[in-house]
Amino acid sequence: MLGNLGEMAKLMSKAKDIQNGMKKFKEELPTLEFSATAAGGRVKVTICGDFSVKAIEIAPEAKTMDCDLAAEVKEALNSAVVAAKMTIQSKMSEISGGLDLPGLF
Repeated sequence: MLGNLGEMAKLMSKAKDIQNGMKKFKEELPTLEFSATAAGGRVKVTICGDFSVKAIEIAPEAKTMDCDLAAEVKEALNSAVVAAKMTIQSKMSEISGGLDLPGLF
């Protein structure tokens, strides 16, 4: 019986470590930045870890190109969001030791 209590204590300690790691990571999220480009690098979007848009850069030559500039911005923005989500999921998996904790992000 005492062995089971020891295992329970280890499990509770691990849960506390995961909780602390997640809290720290959530505090860091707004400071993380993710960038992506489109239109051959002439459109660049940077977002933060909280998915807010930090910057949209459009090179002067992109404005004169025969393309749908709004579509290029949308493509770059979506790519930056995908990069952010993948990085966040990877970090959360690292913090949780590979445990699948649904609903966190």
